[in-house]
Amino acid sequence: MPSEPLGVLLLSGAHDRAHYAFVVASGAAALGRPVVLFASNGGCHALRRDWSSLTNAERDTVIQARGVAGLDTLRDACVDMQVRMIACEAGLRAEALDAGLLLAGVETAGIATFLDAVGAGQIITI
Repeated sequence: MPSEPLGVLLLSGAHDRAHYAFVVASGAAALGRPVVLFASNGGCHALRRDWSSLTNAERDTVIQARGVAGLDTLRDACVDMQVRMIACEAGLRAEALDAGLLLAGVETAGIATFLDAVGAGQIITI
């Protein structure tokens, strides 16, 4: 029996928070849990093909040198495990980001789509 979905709401454009949103999403997906990652405002930067606009993006090189999976690895794992990723339409507009620069497969939708997808499952905000 599948468990209830986990909703990960990423609001921050900081590397450490974006990184951990993908840690949580990939970890839950690895356990077989359906996961929906919804990014809004600054968090939308983490769903761009080029996420170097995240605050403190250079941190990724440091953590990889210390043996921690980097953001690209975690995002690839989420794609491989079919984590549903949604960029908030309003968040993209608020950050002046072009939806055409998002990772392949990332949807653009509003909060109602996210809430409907998670249903009775848990939502965490990072």
